[in-house]
Amino acid sequence: MIWNDYFLTFFDSCCATYRTGARDPDRYYTGEDLAFLSTIGHRPREFFDFVEDFCDEGVPTPSTALLVAAVRRDYFLTVQKGVTSEKTLVRDDLPTFGDELDGLVYLPRILAKARAKLRGELDPDIMFGCGGDRKFLRTHGGIHPADFLRHVWAAGENDHKLAAWVKSKMG
Repeated sequence: MIWNDYFLTFFDSCCATYRTGARDPDRYYTGEDLAFLSTIGHRPREFFDFVEDFCDEGVPTPSTALLVAAVRRDYFLTVQKGVTSEKTLVRDDLPTFGDELDGLVYLPRILAKARAKLRGELDPDIMFGCGGDRKFLRTHGGIHPADFLRHVWAAGENDHKLAAWVKSKMG
């Protein structure tokens, strides 16, 4: 089975488990599942957060979770050469909800989360693609989370380039 098929089958399995009332993400995974997640640069809690939000809110969809995972996987394999980062972005390191960049409120926060997502450095209590992120992306031109990640990757450390791209999506 190729990785994307495993991902979607695994996602469905975790949704079924979640719907039974199981809410402890540490009890979801077999050794094979954990090995799979490590090959795509995904942390177990990141996967659970997408399952949880999908089961509770209907978004992000499994296909969105897959596309986001694909960007992370590509970055992990090409930039990080399959080596997991030892750093972790914690809540206190994040810009606040009201911080702005080039007049775009929340952009510094989602940008920091996106960069940490690309590098696999998100604290388990932080999710790229959470409700606040989805609202920002939706209200700024309906940007797909995976597209946002790819543009963050392409922009490198040029925050203003990314801000200009976001503004261009707003019509």
